[in-house]
Amino acid sequence: MDHLDLKYGCNPNQGHARISMEVGDLPLQVLCGSPGYINLLDALNGWQLVSQLAEATGLSAAASFKHVSPAGAAVSLALNETERRMYFIGEHEELSPLATAYVRARGADRMSSFGDFISLSERCDLQTARIIKREVSDGVIAPSYEPEALALLQKKKGGKYVVLQIDPSYEPPMLEMRSVYGITFAQERNTAVLDASVLQPIVTQNKDLTEEARLDLLVALNALKYTQSNSVCFAKRGQTIGVGAGQQSRIHCTRLAGEKADAWHLRQSRQVLDLPFLPSLSRNEKDNAVEAYLRSEIQDPGLYFSEDVPPLTDQEKRGILASITGVSLASDAFFPFRDNIDRATQSGVSNIVQSGGSLRDDAVIKACDEHGILMVCNAIRLFHH
Repeated sequence: MDHLDLKYGCNPNQGHARISMEVGDLPLQVLCGSPGYINLLDALNGWQLVSQLAEATGLSAAASFKHVSPAGAAVSLALNETERRMYFIGEHEELSPLATAYVRARGADRMSSFGDFISLSERCDLQTARIIKREVSDGVIAPSYEPEALALLQKKKGGKYVVLQIDPSYEPPMLEMRSVYGITFAQERNTAVLDASVLQPIVTQNKDLTEEARLDLLVALNALKYTQSNSVCFAKRGQTIGVGAGQQSRIHCTRLAGEKADAWHLRQSRQVLDLPFLPSLSRNEKDNAVEAYLRSEIQDPGLYFSEDVPPLTDQEKRGILASITGVSLASDAFFPFRDNIDRATQSGVSNIVQSGGSLRDDAVIKACDEHGILMVCNAIRLFHH
């Protein structure tokens, strides 16, 4: 099939929506549901991210996309006890490597992942399908599906859940084109390979790049390649923990990503893990309650909790976050001022990769040295629009 008609474009008033190939057949099949325009943008960006991240790391990879940027992306590092609790995974629930990767990708920012489009780097197994089945999601793309996994997903949303199968051997043409306002744009697609070879040169006094940091920087870089610019990504434990996307100022990217990373760490605190949720709350309602609790925005605790809950004070938050270290950060372009570095340190950043090339590189490097941060300036810009 060389084309696929869609329900509508970005909005219901935009008809005649379709995807098509100039030569040959489409490299994807619809196994269930009716995908929309934005679904496919998320799916195709997400597939590129996870397939390239898996190749760069040798691990299973997954992404949770919303509005053409990843809410989360991750590889398959095993969950510890705290992560199981914060991601609502049972103590004895078995997870395949792929399921683990998706749990991490979804858990990076569960508020933003609500209604996501999922991308999986390899054959979707039953354990991964079971995780997907219980989350609010629009669809999934993978290179193949186990029969039992596909049967389970085809029952989701009363049979309307979007299930896409992508040909993993497909190689797109080097030239990519799109039309804006009746004008055709063309450029070579971004073929930059973001593996361990791009984590050099290290330009700071601190040159101790650990294996853990190396993995996290690769997760962050590959996520940025498919994040709407300007963008900054924080990562830890093989997953993104804060993505600041589509901001006009880089410091706003860093602040947004840092706030999300801070929330990810605060969700692991005893005060949050021990919240006495009402048994009737769904996982998504618990996510909303945690977000409101961390922001001190809960007006009626009885709507969420079975008993009185003391607030998490600003002093307690600062105390928890003050002990955080080992966070990695990637930027899709250079830092124009040291303010980004100073803000990043407030969220425990110890490792940074960015392109470099600013007139103020020396000031940015000096800021890293003052904070003991390792920084790579690899001359690779990753704008994505």
